[in-house]
Amino acid sequence: MSKARKIGDRMLPRQQRNWDARAATNFICGGAGGGLLVATALASMHGEDLRPLVVVALALLGVGLLAVWLEIGRPWRALNVYLNAATSWMTREAMTAPLVFASGAAAVVFNWRAAFWIAGLLGLFYIYCQARMLYANKGIPAWRHASCIGMIVATGLTEGAGLLCMGAMYWPGLAPFGGLLAVLLAIRLLAWRTYLASLRSTGVPVGTSKALNALDVRFVWLGHVAPAVLGVGAGFGQLPLLAVLAGVLAAVTGAWFKYTLICRAAFTQGFALPRKPSRGGGAAGPGVQPGWNRAQPE
Repeated sequence: MSKARKIGDRMLPRQQRNWDARAATNFICGGAGGGLLVATALASMHGEDLRPLVVVALALLGVGLLAVWLEIGRPWRALNVYLNAATSWMTREAMTAPLVFASGAAAVVFNWRAAFWIAGLLGLFYIYCQARMLYANKGIPAWRHASCIGMIVATGLTEGAGLLCMGAMYWPGLAPFGGLLAVLLAIRLLAWRTYLASLRSTGVPVGTSKALNALDVRFVWLGHVAPAVLGVGAGFGQLPLLAVLAGVLAAVTGAWFKYTLICRAAFTQGFALPRKPSRGGGAAGPGVQPGWNRAQPE
């Protein structure tokens, strides 16, 4: 390979390798667990003993944290994450986790309604911390848009409601929450369209565009339309089986989106020239940005 070709390859966006499937697992399980705590807090007002769902939510958070801990090259340095609370959303996530586990444990042991709500609010903040962690990575065009925050939060809440609806297999009284799931699916779909529009309005690396476009149609129909129809049917018909199916589709497609966002669509910025330099006294030429799709007008 020629020297010029090597230099050209280095200019192109590259798929990031620092966060792999283990990091994606933290976002998948942590977001779903936090969302389930929120959904369980809402459902706790209906008189069901939903403490097993709190255990499931805490287990999901634990799996996510374990996965990201295993990703660290020197795991016992993980405590250093607590040193940057003023600037790091990863630190805030780590500081929130013990509070989530403590309030969740209180809900399970004492069955206090207040503990359910505290755990739910902390679970929501945990999801928000994860969303801001992605947004803070300015070198990854797929993550640095403000609309990515809304998409991550909406996905976590939808996954949590989906897991709650899956609980209708054991608590048939949860079937009406299929209506809540349908509302959250509509919100997530709006967040998805807004997110894609923001990427297209500024341009993205070609690899990012391919990964998200490959996801788009199936994500809309399998992740939103189908579970929303099932959720509405479950809510109006009091049909637990429909609620379970809606929940499975909502949760699985949410995990699919997060894996795609972290492991497939996350390309680096690459190099760009705002204007081509001119020779002599001529005018500068148009800029170039290799490996990018140009911005599309809205």
